[in-house]
Amino acid sequence: MNNVPVIVLDFETTGLSPRYGDRAIEIGAVLIENSMVIDRFQSLMNPGFRISSFIESYTGINNDMVAAAPPCEEVVERFAEFIGDYPLVAHNASFDKRFLDSELAFVGKSRSSSMACSMLAARRVYPNAPNHQLGTLVRYCGIYSTGTFHRALADAEMTGQLWISMIDEIKNIFGINLVDYDLMRKLSKITKATAPAYLKKIASQQR
Repeated sequence: MNNVPVIVLDFETTGLSPRYGDRAIEIGAVLIENSMVIDRFQSLMNPGFRISSFIESYTGINNDMVAAAPPCEEVVERFAEFIGDYPLVAHNASFDKRFLDSELAFVGKSRSSSMACSMLAARRVYPNAPNHQLGTLVRYCGIYSTGTFHRALADAEMTGQLWISMIDEIKNIFGINLVDYDLMRKLSKITKATAPAYLKKIASQQR
């Protein structure tokens, strides 16, 4: 059965929180429908100030790259059109949610879509993974990787493939026909201990 399309997104930023004046410097996103990536969005963003040497080394994004990029406000206007009302997914979503909401606020917009966290979902679906960082889960699940991390589109692509992998895992293990966004979002919010019973209940209801 088909799933509602979702947009998986990732930000690279000047720091950890917009509360301290940090801004986005790159955004990447993929639109997933029926377990396939059908569209992509990627852009560097100029925050209007120099980025630190730590962020340059962490992301591979340097000051020359952001200086040549369009301003954050211009990019987020285009990104708001791209995401529309689609449900959103991010790995460690609380981080990306803060930056998305902050950047939207700069252009007088607000987010209408909910956002699910693939990291929280993965803790329920793959409880035996060594940890639930994106790179670890990509290796654990055998997801194809270019080896590039901390660039927005690459991370969004891999998070999207992780999302698809988790849906397939739930279908295969629990025999659930339709694993939709709402189920995944609910799964990420319940305790790890109750996750198997919750999925078994869903499976019984679909029979």
